[in-house]
Amino acid sequence: MPGMKSVGRFLALAALLTTLVGGAGAAQDRSLPEREAFLAEVRTRLASDRSLQSRYRYVETRRDFKLDEDGRPTDESVKVFENYPGLPGEGRWERLIVEDGRPVPVEELAKQDRERAERAETLARRQANASDRDRARQLRDWEKHQRETVEAVDDVFRIYDIRMLGRDRIDGHDTIVFDLSPRPDADPRSDDGRIMRHFAARAWISETDYELVRVDAEAIDTVSIGWGLLARVHPGARVSFTRRKVDGETWLPASSSYSGSARVGLVKVLHRSSTSEFSEYRRVDPSAPASGLSPDGAADAARTRRSAG
Repeated sequence: MPGMKSVGRFLALAALLTTLVGGAGAAQDRSLPEREAFLAEVRTRLASDRSLQSRYRYVETRRDFKLDEDGRPTDESVKVFENYPGLPGEGRWERLIVEDGRPVPVEELAKQDRERAERAETLARRQANASDRDRARQLRDWEKHQRETVEAVDDVFRIYDIRMLGRDRIDGHDTIVFDLSPRPDADPRSDDGRIMRHFAARAWISETDYELVRVDAEAIDTVSIGWGLLARVHPGARVSFTRRKVDGETWLPASSSYSGSARVGLVKVLHRSSTSEFSEYRRVDPSAPASGLSPDGAADAARTRRSAG
């Protein structure tokens, strides 16, 4: 819904919040790691999931629910996307392949692919003919993104009082659980940090890999988006995020969810719930066509559409 993209940024940011949250449940049969040393290891491994996912293509199944005032679903939308790394200077490309159980017609997919290939060729020509000024601007944009990522990571430690709660086991991984409470006097430096300070969180972090496994967060006060003109997310809104190990080495998003109410614009209040599940990660071949479609993409799409339909 309008304005929820910024809330979605908080979900994407969960990969940066590798110092977050936890819920202890396993028996403490051995001593916990030293807090500061553990968090220091975690911090060295912080990376944006957007950066990590750029090496992969995957399938996302997205479910959106409209809710009544009592939180009961009144309408549901289900979409399945193939998701590919973006072209230079662009975000990732989402290729809708199934909507509400109905596969997208083959002709429509072919049209999308042709348009994508044409755009890739245009961008490739533009890049080949880029001036020194254009390349310098691209470098500045990249450096700005890197600074913003570092600032967001720093804000995790700047904003939250982080308490180690105990040890828990999730999906076969021993995790250390942390509780994150925003400090009343926190002074965030990043846009993401200004959202974070409105959320209390609990995070589970792999004890051996120092990677985020799960984070649950809840809005503890109103979150204004666009100075409150675009949306105001109400207290009690919840976000959750899980990650899993892919290819036996890289931790990537497995699922995300959001539920809550928000005032959109100046009047309308919407109640929404959404979930996304990420699957079929496949590392991208650097020599694959610039369009982002691998040579076997059509066959994979057909299999996914058949199983979803």
